Amino acid sequence: MKLKKLSLRTRIFLAMILLVLLASILISTVAIYQYKEERQDYHEGRLKRKEENIQTHLKRVLNGRQNSWEVKTENIPLIYKEEIYNVADIHKLQINLYDLEGGLLISSKAELQINATPKCLEAEVLNPISNTAEHRFVDKHKENGEIYQSSYTYLTDQKFKPIAILNLPYLEKDDFLSKELEEFLRRIAYAYMFILLMAIGIAFLLSKYITKSLKTISDKINTTRLEKRNERIEVNDTSEEISTLVNSYNSMIDELEESAVQLARSEREQAWREMAKQVAHEIKNPLTPMRLTVQNFQRKFDANDENIHSKLDEYSKTLIQQIDTMSSIASAFSNFAKMPAQQSETLNVVKIVKLALDIFNEDYIFFTAEAEEIIAKFDRTQLIRVVTNLVKNAIQAMPENKIPKIVINVGTLNNDVVITVADNGSGVAEENKDKVFEPKFTTKTSGMGLGLAMVKNIVETYSGTIRFKSEKDKGTTFTVTFPKE
Repeated sequence: MKLKKLSLRTRIFLAMILLVLLASILISTVAIYQYKEERQDYHEGRLKRKEENIQTHLKRVLNGRQNSWEVKTENIPLIYKEEIYNVADIHKLQINLYDLEGGLLISSKAELQINATPKCLEAEVLNPISNTAEHRFVDKHKENGEIYQSSYTYLTDQKFKPIAILNLPYLEKDDFLSKELEEFLRRIAYAYMFILLMAIGIAFLLSKYITKSLKTISDKINTTRLEKRNERIEVNDTSEEISTLVNSYNSMIDELEESAVQLARSEREQAWREMAKQVAHEIKNPLTPMRLTVQNFQRKFDANDENIHSKLDEYSKTLIQQIDTMSSIASAFSNFAKMPAQQSETLNVVKIVKLALDIFNEDYIFFTAEAEEIIAKFDRTQLIRVVTNLVKNAIQAMPENKIPKIVINVGTLNNDVVITVADNGSGVAEENKDKVFEPKFTTKTSGMGLGLAMVKNIVETYSGTIRFKSEKDKGTTFTVTFPKE
């Protein structure tokens, strides 16, 4: 899991370092194994050569004593009484001679140390000597941390008849070979230390080169947005894989831009269709009573009627009322359609909010502020529209069977201005909370549901936010937040 969290650059770097370390360990292991093999072959070959040379030397001594002694097993101690020490000294190896039954005849070892030499050979030594074609047996054992080999073979006379068993104890001295191995491993360590330093530098540069293009692509992808024009990636001198990735991204950007244009066109057309349907619906409502009023007046019109003036006046008032309704509808849609112009001016938010509340004469509207003066940049007219719409919305949310209370507060949080409008009305139903800021959504019998949508539009234009909290039958609090500058 931790490895997955590492960046690609770090993985490449660690992989190259690990590769060098594994290579050095592998070569060192192979070198040690090769040393052990050569060491074993060296000692086995050296013992065999020593054995052949000593046998040749002993046979010459044997041939020179034929005139003095009969060549047979019992006379071996007499034949080699003096010469066995000379032969052992020349070849630098201890020599033991046993009879064919395994009993010790003579040894080149000093008399004081003769007890350390076996006086009789065991069956596991004698059997291989007599039963194998080579008539030779090598015993290998470890003693006091050192490795010993003992070779056993027949010593024959001129007619190749075995007359004794030649035993050569051999100590495997590895001082020279061990020194050679240590020297080799030391040189390998220096070489791989140099290679490791080079690998670190190359891994750093290579990982940086590989991930540089990927970092460029990553930054571009992070800044890719549907609602804006995205730049294509231009990367030179990259690998085939990176080039393929870049080309795929650029192709996606072209398709995304085309899709964004089509989506924007479709959304605009859909918005205008919805707007046209809403306008037509809202205007059609007052046209019906207007038509009925005109038809009724036409049917009952009598120029000689003495009440004709009052009826004409009533007829005119009805038409004017419906015309005003249509004008109000047109004004509401016009105001919603207008994008708030960002005519930012430095103003005292507390003063402007008080000014916006002056048109409300209700005694249940209360205003509070953290300070007498909170300076921010905002359009005066748009701020008044925000406050009045929120307060109107709060007034309309009041049930008839409840004493109303609306509290408006102006304050600051960090570097933002915070305006809250809280009421104790009926609250927003849970199923309607996601629709509150949608155009043409309303739970009232009058109005077109554009007030809160317009407020949201204005606030977001000035990089602000609007949110609300509501509890059923307890009230709703709208919070508007926007930066001071």
